[in-house]
Amino acid sequence: MLRSLRLNRPSLLIPLALLALSLPAWAGDAPPAPHLDAAQIEALTGVKPATSGNELKVSVPQTDLAVVVDGFRITPPMGLTTWAAFTPTHDGAMVMGDVVAQEGEVGAVERAALGAGLAVTAVHNHFLRDTPKVMFLHIHGEGPVEALAKGVRAVLDAVRQARSGAAPAPAAPLEAHFDPAAVGAILGAEGKLDAGVYRVVIGRPDVVLSEGHAAVSTFLGFNTWMAFQGSAERAAVSGDFAMLEGEVPHVIRALVENSIEVAAVHNHMTGETPRVFFLHFWGVGPVDKLARALRLALDQTGARPTKPSAAKP
Repeated sequence: MLRSLRLNRPSLLIPLALLALSLPAWAGDAPPAPHLDAAQIEALTGVKPATSGNELKVSVPQTDLAVVVDGFRITPPMGLTTWAAFTPTHDGAMVMGDVVAQEGEVGAVERAALGAGLAVTAVHNHFLRDTPKVMFLHIHGEGPVEALAKGVRAVLDAVRQARSGAAPAPAAPLEAHFDPAAVGAILGAEGKLDAGVYRVVIGRPDVVLSEGHAAVSTFLGFNTWMAFQGSAERAAVSGDFAMLEGEVPHVIRALVENSIEVAAVHNHMTGETPRVFFLHFWGVGPVDKLARALRLALDQTGARPTKPSAAKP
């Protein structure tokens, strides 16, 4: 009986060849992805990219918008920045990004993205009671780097052309009248003070996220972040939680029960594995109370900072 199941070596060649053909292009011993050319992307998009390893990101702070929420001025570090990040794939690159648009500009951005071969994967708010109202559009594409970069440029140009009126007069820079180190200690993660805003970005190293043929890193937008401004007695915080689907209700409960407003829950991607949701929040109050509430929500996710928590219910 055992003899009848034996296969000689030549008979294995065809099945193994078929198996190899069925594997994705990036599996096994595929050659390394091509290097992205920062100078090429700068020339095509008109924006000098930041780099992280072999990933590139172009960012456009929306300094020509004067957005206010509950008396707090929303500056680019508080989430008012358009960006697009590129990561290499074996047949070119993947791009994903977030475009800030006023309500009347949304249609123009959508048409520009689709006309350039990019997908629009989400349209949503970040804030409630914001004046003027701003929306955020997520874009995605895979293919030749040149085509993707030209697509991003088309989207940026559409915003410029649709935005009418004079830019607001430069405002006085914000100042942080609280102790950023104390906030970081509560959160268990260090941030960076930028233009009067203390911003903390926390990745999800516990999750291997992919979209299409590319991994989605912290640099590409798979992260939880929070940005504080104001004083120790009265601060504002805005930000975004990256969550697996099972974490969503627990994070919402932790935030709402501790006086942090959930402004939006939505997707950023449409073909990601595993499934991921994003939650935008807003809070006003004593800065230490806000930080403790956010730490409680962080502890409901796999993005568990390594430092001991100073948060209390």
